[in-house]
Amino acid sequence: MAEEARYLDFPFALDSSGRTAETAADDHVRDLIWQVLFTSPGERVNRPDFGCGLRQLVFAPNSDALAAATQTLVHGSLLRWLNEVILVDEVKVEARDETLEVTVGYTRRATGERREDVFRQPTAG
Repeated sequence: MAEEARYLDFPFALDSSGRTAETAADDHVRDLIWQVLFTSPGERVNRPDFGCGLRQLVFAPNSDALAAATQTLVHGSLLRWLNEVILVDEVKVEARDETLEVTVGYTRRATGERREDVFRQPTAG
């Protein structure tokens, strides 16, 4: 049986043995999606247009209109940056109190496995 590929975990960390933490393919794909969602355009020096900048929306008034616009933004960004890794099946954005909850349904191109992950703006503390 072939050994499963391992990837650097995100965010970068050390494991219990003091080595660079690794993760499996499923978690790696989720990490890639997280990076696209929460990286602000201009944040990466060599790729200034990377990301969709959900962190900036924390200062926008929460509404159904914001949720709809965010849904379009997220879908387009995932298509642009991860189209070779995933097939985006569905993006749902819901305004919940002070947060936007982003649900991404996708199929991993390498395995054909369907997944659905939920992302929220990380909070400080």
